[in-house]
Amino acid sequence: MALLDLVLGRRLSSAEDKAERVGSFAGVSVFGLDALSSAAYGPEAALTILIPLGVAGSRLSLPITIAVSTILAIVYFSYRQTISAYPNGAGSYTVAKENLGRHAGVLGAVALLIDYTLNVAVGISAGIGALISAIPLLQPYTLLLCLAILALLTFINLRGTRESGFAFMPPTYLFVGCLGLILIIGLFKSLAAGGHPHPAVSLPSPQPGKEQINWWIFLKAFAAGCTAMTGVEAVSNGVQSFKEPVVGSARLTLANIVAR
Repeated sequence: MALLDLVLGRRLSSAEDKAERVGSFAGVSVFGLDALSSAAYGPEAALTILIPLGVAGSRLSLPITIAVSTILAIVYFSYRQTISAYPNGAGSYTVAKENLGRHAGVLGAVALLIDYTLNVAVGISAGIGALISAIPLLQPYTLLLCLAILALLTFINLRGTRESGFAFMPPTYLFVGCLGLILIIGLFKSLAAGGHPHPAVSLPSPQPGKEQINWWIFLKAFAAGCTAMTGVEAVSNGVQSFKEPVVGSARLTLANIVAR
């Protein structure tokens, strides 16, 4: 029993429910990891498709960014309404089932199961890929590192919402801080260079633009960029995990996640 408690954490009584709830600050690290991590690999996924198109492809980056941001705004306001309408917590399955019928709810649930599986796989592999790019010697251990991170995340999440929130808080806000610092440094260097910063490594000559860029390529890049919206639903699923007022705390957490 002691070993089981070590893995799963101590047993909690129903009376401890309110003590285990989190505020909006810790809620970002509990419910925002998917959304924040997807912001790191979503733009890269879109650029991977656009870069081979040369100069013509780079011109599509701004329209795709605007389109993804527009959809993200629509999703944000939709989930704000969902949080208010379902203060006990509800996601795609519950909302679709109660408003569109059981079959629509099952379809939403299946999509979420596939999405969560892919999200874990892509998120961990993207993080390990970034680590290996900084330390190439680790490349032979790619699979082992991915499995180790998956085991660590499972171990932490099994211990409950409050404990996992505090455990994930330092890396979450470190990531947000580093991302903000990179943006500030990049903006400063761009302004200092008159809008044309010099690359650290000389870039290859740009390839000529393609005369024919069909809608399929544009939509493929757009779909890849939409992976940056992964995980926005998590807050509406866990409204009851927040401290009172649960609706206000959940909405604030959702706003913080989307803004970041």
